[in-house]
Amino acid sequence: MSGGQISVKRVFLLTCGGAAASMLAVCAALFAVTGQAWVLAGGILLTGCALGWLSLLTLFFGRRLSAFTGELCRVMDQMISGSEEPVRAADTETLFARISSRLLRLYGIMQESRRRVDAERQELQMLVSDVSHQVKTPVSNLKMVTDTLLEQPVTEEQRREFLQGIRSQTDKLEFLFQSLVRASRLEIGTIRLEKREGPLIDTLAMACSGIVYAAEKKGISVTVDCPDGLRLFHDSKWTAEALFNLLDNAVKYTPAGGAIRVLVGQWEMYVKLDVSDTGKGIPESNQAAIFRRFYREEEVHDEQGVGIGLFLAREIVTKQGGYMKVTSEAGKGSTFSVFLPWR
Repeated sequence: MSGGQISVKRVFLLTCGGAAASMLAVCAALFAVTGQAWVLAGGILLTGCALGWLSLLTLFFGRRLSAFTGELCRVMDQMISGSEEPVRAADTETLFARISSRLLRLYGIMQESRRRVDAERQELQMLVSDVSHQVKTPVSNLKMVTDTLLEQPVTEEQRREFLQGIRSQTDKLEFLFQSLVRASRLEIGTIRLEKREGPLIDTLAMACSGIVYAAEKKGISVTVDCPDGLRLFHDSKWTAEALFNLLDNAVKYTPAGGAIRVLVGQWEMYVKLDVSDTGKGIPESNQAAIFRRFYREEEVHDEQGVGIGLFLAREIVTKQGGYMKVTSEAGKGSTFSVFLPWR
């Protein structure tokens, strides 16, 4: 039987038995040497006294151990339920105080884990609610159009219009799902941005190419001011995606005949890219919320989009060690500033 499996009661009995046997053996040896009866009687008496004091000591430690384990269980129950924070022991030299200190640290870790889990649960609930809200309108439109095609006779021109509507709604759903996939993959780290040194003008050209047609259609002028030969450590593909989202928003919310300007500035630790427009602007009360996923202002709900572009742009910039900020005033346009580190 290993030492860890011996019960406390058995250890006590073995200790008492061993002590009594040893003392009696010594008394017997002394009696055999001296032949005096009082030596044997005194030895027996001393043995009884020793066993009595040993019993009292064991009883005292047993009660202290019971109190210690009871207090320890109480503290751990509090930690498990999260009802209250464990109280730090006043005497820092005791064994319980040392264990209490470690329990407090463990309690802090558990509380932080609880807060993180609650935040993630709330974020998931918001995501599900937002996705449901975004999907609801296209699905309803698709059902309405398909019911009309199935139940009512329509002309060839009407049929073509309905099919174009179906295509438009499916494109919106496809864009939503692709945006969600990109956002989730960025957040969980499935996509790793690879920063390499390269000319920034190529990245800007890639971003601008996606909005040229839409800008020309609205008569919006787009100008880019970037120093020649400027090279930067960045992920060209994903940075172009972030800048495209900013430019796409600028085109959407800038009236016909307006202007969009991309200005690149060189700072000591960062490269600053300003995307400015002459659009409707963003009220100061809404500027803190525009980078949230699926956020859209009430007055722009008629514009095409799902409200995920700015969220994606900030995620891409942040993953590269940069940051974004917005400067805007209602009716006077907006400037989105992207700060990317040199390395």
